[in-house]
Amino acid sequence: MNSSKIGNAPAKVLCFCYPTVFDLGKMLIIKCPECGKDVDFHASEFRPFCSERCKLLDFGAWADESYSLPAEATSLSEEDIEAVERAQREKERQ
Repeated sequence: MNSSKIGNAPAKVLCFCYPTVFDLGKMLIIKCPECGKDVDFHASEFRPFCSERCKLLDFGAWADESYSLPAEATSLSEEDIEAVERAQREKERQ
């Protein structure tokens, strides 16, 4: 890694949000995750998005649970139901 510095910060920084090492002071062009437009990562106040609109669209998709992972519907077995009912009865006794 380069040992030169920009101010008190090292010239290269590992960003844990994005799996890359980038040089501070150089342009890092990324794709906006919402629309795919090229964005200068360091210059965009909405990073990693290109605009507030894309940021809000992505937030809305999260809020609507559009990014949820599909899950298989499973039903409880008779044994599981009996165990839950037993636990509820024991809790009511206390």
